[in-house]
Order: sequence, then structure tokens, then C-alpha cells
Amino acid sequence: MYNSRVDSALLGEAEAIARASAGDAAAFGALVERHQEVAFRAAWLVVRDAALAEDVAQDAFVRAYRRIGTFRAGEPFRPWLLRIVTNLALNEVRARGRRAGLLARATALTSRDPAPSPDVRAVAGDDAAALLRAIGELPADDRTILHLRYFLDLPEREIAAAIGKPAGTVKSRLHRATRRLRAVVEARYPQLMELDDG
Repeated sequence: MYNSRVDSALLGEAEAIARASAGDAAAFGALVERHQEVAFRAAWLVVRDAALAEDVAQDAFVRAYRRIGTFRAGEPFRPWLLRIVTNLALNEVRARGRRAGLLARATALTSRDPAPSPDVRAVAGDDAAALLRAIGELPADDRTILHLRYFLDLPEREIAAAIGKPAGTVKSRLHRATRRLRAVVEARYPQLMELDDG
């Protein structure tokens, strides 16, 4: 019998997974606490709606909890979870038949600078919004792989696990998506090309 109170800071991921697999909800809670931000961000990057992203992330954790027994010990948890999140988010977009508008809030989600000056924020916000609009013009698979790589900063092996494809496929899809994004930027957002040169 496990103690229902878990200090998530002291509980290692492998131990939390083992305990959660044995039915310890508090141990799974430690996993949720550790991964909730990245799950929300991954969902948001696909659905582009904060309330819907929260719902998708929550649903992903419920599904992960139900399926924790299928998780392979020794594998990293984050890519496994992100695969669930990404699939649910893509299903949500398909089911609603919509391509959500891009929100300026993406800048805040991806920015690590705590207090840039107002003029820097304005330029960066405009550029980020234009870049997100350009990404939004790409097919869903391209958007997803670019978001996972550049907004969540996942390495290719974790992207492969998250989307359920081999690493070689991720590398080629990432290359194609980047090439398509560059074509959109050159054609419709040339001001972003000046950033590359500068």
C-alpha cells in the first residue's frame, strides 16, 4: 500500500510511473504536476484556444492514467504523453472542422524574457504574430512538427515518439515543413526574411 501523500519533488519519474502503474493516484498526480505545462503548450499549439487546450491536456492525462499499464518501463514519459496530447488535439481540430485563428498570446507562451522593453516587445510581438500566421497557413502535419520542434524545443527522437513515427521520418518531415514555411514567408511575410539577414 502506497502513502497517498507524495512529495513530487522527491519522487523520481521512474518511481512515479511504477507507483502509478500499481494504482497510486498520488504518484500519477506527481507526473501531472511535472508535465502539465508542456502538455498544455503542446495542446495549445495545435488547437490555439486556451480553454480547449486545457480540456485536451486534462483529457490526455485521464487517458494516460487509464493506459499507464501499457507504458514501457525505461522509456521517457514526456514523449509518450505528448503523443496522446497531440493525437487528441489533432482529433479535436478535425472534429470541429476548424483552423483556429492565431493568438498573440503565443508570444507570451514561448517567450523566456521576463521584462523586455515596450518597443522590443512590440517588434517581437509583431514578428512572432506574423511567423505564427505563416505557420498557420501550412498543413496540420507541418504545423504540428514545427510546433513540437521549435516552440516546445523537443529533440527529434522525442518528436518521433510524440507523433508515433520513426526518427528518419521526423527529420524529413521537419525539413519539408521548414522549406514550405520559408516559401510562405518569402511570398507573404517578406519582413521576416530581413530578420534572417540581420
